[in-house]
Amino acid sequence: MKYMLGTKGRMTQIFDEKGVVSAGTIVNAGSLTVTQVKSSTVDGYEAVQIGFGDKKDSNVNKAQKGKPFRYLREFPLQTGEASPETGAHVDISIFTPGDVVTVSAISKGKGFQGVVKRHGFHGGPRSHGQKNKERSPGSIGGGGRAGGRVVKGMRMAGRMGGNRVTVKNLRVLQIDPTTSTLVISGALPGRPGTLVEIRSNAKLTPNNAERTRKSSV
Repeated sequence: MKYMLGTKGRMTQIFDEKGVVSAGTIVNAGSLTVTQVKSSTVDGYEAVQIGFGDKKDSNVNKAQKGKPFRYLREFPLQTGEASPETGAHVDISIFTPGDVVTVSAISKGKGFQGVVKRHGFHGGPRSHGQKNKERSPGSIGGGGRAGGRVVKGMRMAGRMGGNRVTVKNLRVLQIDPTTSTLVISGALPGRPGTLVEIRSNAKLTPNNAERTRKSSV
């Protein structure tokens, strides 16, 4: 399984050999270090832990002494896959343009928002004396419904964003080993500087790959 950590950068455009343009997001990857290899006999599952980014020694607690990395993440190992050695380095050369990947990151936090922005409610009518309720949620129940209580899962105003979002079937458009950056098709979740987790995915068939490319740009 191929895996990589990086930080989200700006968006850009990539032209292929046929002149077709694709929108993509730049990811600043850098080099990863394998900090621990977990086995099924000792830990109960097989995974590899990698570290990314620098961290001051004064900010490292006792449990993480010897691992001065800003981020530590685990990636599961597939059955029969050879596990790397502790201390090994991983860079973006494991990926090639055209690889299909899955990307996970924390989405932008938008604070406390109303139902129009958070859930896409249309709001009330803009006529017949409407003054200050155009963006109100409307009735939330009561009158015997659910015993007079608000139903669980009722879409209401509240905190929006800041969730872990996973986007599948994205393509690696370009790789630059000199700057340790790669361009991934489409828009990735999060703000610039957000930690991005990249994992390899199964190869798509030509028809499916073409459909994914059109939907992601």
